[in-house]
Amino acid sequence: MTFQEDFTYETRPVRVVFRPGAAVTATPDEAARLGLRRLLVVCGSRGESVARTVADALGDRCAGLHAEARMHVPVEDADRAVAAVRAAGADGCVAVGGGSAIGLGKAIALRTGLPLIAVPSTYSGSEMTPVWGLTEDGTKRTGRDPVVQPRSVVYDPRLTLSLPVPLTVTSGINALAHAVEALYAPDVSPLVSVMAEEGVRAMAEALPRLAADPDDLDARSRALYAAWLCGACLGATTMGLHHKLCHVLGGTYGLPHAETHTVVLPHALAHNAPAAPQAVTVLRRALGADDVPRALWDLSGRLGAPRSLAELGLTEADVTPAAQRAAGEPYANPREVTPEGIRGVLLAAFEGSPPDSGSRTEGDRKPS
Repeated sequence: MTFQEDFTYETRPVRVVFRPGAAVTATPDEAARLGLRRLLVVCGSRGESVARTVADALGDRCAGLHAEARMHVPVEDADRAVAAVRAAGADGCVAVGGGSAIGLGKAIALRTGLPLIAVPSTYSGSEMTPVWGLTEDGTKRTGRDPVVQPRSVVYDPRLTLSLPVPLTVTSGINALAHAVEALYAPDVSPLVSVMAEEGVRAMAEALPRLAADPDDLDARSRALYAAWLCGACLGATTMGLHHKLCHVLGGTYGLPHAETHTVVLPHALAHNAPAAPQAVTVLRRALGADDVPRALWDLSGRLGAPRSLAELGLTEADVTPAAQRAAGEPYANPREVTPEGIRGVLLAAFEGSPPDSGSRTEGDRKPS
């Protein structure tokens, strides 16, 4: 493979602490290192007990617990969280949980400029990016701003032990999507390619182990390490077709985040693969498979993950307007973005059929 001689890579200012038990032992130290004295802890309702443990560990530095994070960060939730920060007189925020909690922490940082500490309990990877997202009136807006990048990330594999197997699998494949799309981004670099390959390999090895034994702490650690790498890839590159589709499906149609990424990934990759041969070469090495989209589709099915958007609640009538909405938003992608091409991707994902090597159009569709 020819060496990529023309690239730019920007290092993100983030400190990472990775060890079992770090959520309790390291979070107070990170707050002290940043000079923070009053921290609001934010989380979702499902992760409130874990977040309370972190809040207790902060002691007098904890200014309160706000357990209202929801998927896709509705703008009204961000408004309430900012009001809670101001009412508490907080000088920083600790987000404990998955992408929803960290997303809410980022919304606070975006609105207030306060520093953010992230304590992830899933494999979403949001903690390693300067990307924020807010949903308003059925539309999810995203942007990039260095102010939302967590200043410290505390990785504690023990926090992920309580993650149910179905969410473990879909959250892990969501992480894979970050690395896959980074490999064909216009601003990919050799370092991102190395991180993506290692992240994909590590996650693909860890997930079957976790499906077999959810209490395998070594596999949990490996999956969290993989999520770190995959999230860093997303943070360093520009999102393309896959992420834009998932933003539309989540923000407009309310589909669950990780599960949507899991279903869409093989089909978006199959669509882009003819225009991204170097990315496919890297993924073949990482997965040990010639047909990479099919390997990802097989992995999902083997581990019991959903394979169709119909399972997630999308209707056939939603496919065309979703394709038109996704096609109407400009973004970089290795293959030309057209309503027909996107509709083909969405139809295959809706039906849950094995991914094709190229896009599908109405004429390609299987008869009912």
